[in-house]
Amino acid sequence: MNLDRAVMAFAGVMILISVALVYFVSPWWLLLTAFVGLNLFQASFTGFCPAAMLFKKLGIAGGGSAFK
Repeated sequence: MNLDRAVMAFAGVMILISVALVYFVSPWWLLLTAFVGLNLFQASFTGFCPAAMLFKKLGIAGGGSAFK
């Protein structure tokens, strides 16, 4: 798994978790979904992604396209 795929997988898991929390706990958990979406949006323009930096420090290999 490369860095791009790890970031996309992490974002997907966070969104699915927030959907479950909205259903079972409180609609306020939609803020987590909004945060993930806004972070993905800003990362597409700025190239700054805290999750990518964390995964890189954990040793996940960078580079490569996510859509091969």
